[in-house]
Amino acid sequence: MGAPIAGANRQIARAAGTVMAAFIMSNLAGLARQILVAHAFGTQADMDAFNAANRVSETLFNLVAGGALASAFIPNFTQLLVREPSKHAAWKLASSILNLILLSMTVICAAAALFAPQIVRYILAPGFTQDATQEALTIDLLRMMLPSAAIFGVSGLVMAILNSHQVFLAPALTPALYQIGLIFGVVFISPSQGIYGLAWGVLIGSAAHLGSQIPSLLRQGVRYFPTIGLSDPAVHNVFRLLAPRLLGVAVVQLNFWINARLASQMVEGSYTSIVTAFTLMYMPQAAIAQSIAIAAMPTFSTQAAMGRLEEMRASLAASLRGLLLLAIPASLGLILLRTPIITLLYQRGQFDERSTSLVAWALLWYGVGLVGHCVVEVVARAFYALQDTRTPVLVGSLAMVLNVIFSYLFASLFDMMGWMPHGGLALANSLATALEMLGLLYWMRRRLHGLQARILLKAIYQSGIASLGMAAVIIAWQSFTGEAPAWLTASAGVLLGTLVYLLIVWLIGVQEVRSVAAFLRGRLLRSA
Repeated sequence: MGAPIAGANRQIARAAGTVMAAFIMSNLAGLARQILVAHAFGTQADMDAFNAANRVSETLFNLVAGGALASAFIPNFTQLLVREPSKHAAWKLASSILNLILLSMTVICAAAALFAPQIVRYILAPGFTQDATQEALTIDLLRMMLPSAAIFGVSGLVMAILNSHQVFLAPALTPALYQIGLIFGVVFISPSQGIYGLAWGVLIGSAAHLGSQIPSLLRQGVRYFPTIGLSDPAVHNVFRLLAPRLLGVAVVQLNFWINARLASQMVEGSYTSIVTAFTLMYMPQAAIAQSIAIAAMPTFSTQAAMGRLEEMRASLAASLRGLLLLAIPASLGLILLRTPIITLLYQRGQFDERSTSLVAWALLWYGVGLVGHCVVEVVARAFYALQDTRTPVLVGSLAMVLNVIFSYLFASLFDMMGWMPHGGLALANSLATALEMLGLLYWMRRRLHGLQARILLKAIYQSGIASLGMAAVIIAWQSFTGEAPAWLTASAGVLLGTLVYLLIVWLIGVQEVRSVAAFLRGRLLRSA
């Protein structure tokens, strides 16, 4: 049993490394895009309008063909690939889902375009009614970006197909291409068309997101069937798994809409600030958690399909341990260095000191929730591999309902205390996600008859000790630098913190660090 477990863990680690490298590239491209957008638009009303309008397209994508569909599709598609050598049924399932995506997205996007004024005025951003120009701009941008939802829908399905075939690099690079599309829009179109250039960038980026995956898809021997498969049991099974997951995604999206609604009634720039801060928090979350989760999902699915739950338990514990060793210091470092990082990255052009203050305040409270977001990402995938979407959806839905309640509560509380109320929206998200994490871990432990808790607690202890040492060095460095330029405080702070953390985990005997060092040493010797 030990050999299959070790082999599965190595497979996950290799795939996670590939995806993580691609996600780092994507994050760098996203960072470049954010810098350019912040320089061009700052946290002004036009940017608030763009972010609110883009929320509609993102909601449609996530509801119809985003992570919800992937979590239901991959286990079924993988099962058909494993059980049927001809793969006929697998490609028929993929074709049916593709056709259903195109049909449903066309109808939904047309309806959203028709009722765009009502969506903006009464649901999404009622605060914008105080400025007729901003409201009209939001409506125009909403309609303009709707086609991207359909394009992303198809691209999300292609990504799931490739991941099922253990192809990770091409799908993992697609976010970088999307960011390049946005960069093209803000650099080459926005100078003449303003914020509309950024909307064109969304359309260009979504097309690149899909088109870049087509060559890899064709190499898998893809076959297309002109059917929607309403009588196909495999399609029924996808929708059986999808239904509860869809409810969970709807609740999550409701929370984003509540944030947009509340922030539209706060000071100008509040909504752009929480979007920017969440994106900054999301960068390490994507590089750490999504890379591990995407790489582990096919392995979890195969282990679950073959009934090898002991192997799955060991693989999940190993994945979570590696995640904790990375996420805990990332969370603490992001909180401590948030202001110099934001100043270094964004504070130029239309993004002034006020914008930095707004974003840093939100990032403080989002940073607290980074570990919770990372753990939820991986544990939820393990449930989906077991073809159990109900449990994570129920837990996630309850957490998001609490998130909505917390959003109203903390925004009012922060306002009463004289604090900027948009920080309460970020804290609400972090607290609700932490509760979701605890709930998922509890039920997964019951499902797998254990989670190798000793291994996970040891990771928390080791990472906690090293992170405290890292924090002490970062705080001392910031005190020493005082009024030094932000580039020096931020870059040296990140470098010092990373080196101290690695040194401490090495000294206390963290095996993963020693294994990576041995691997790199071996590669260097072979190259020499």
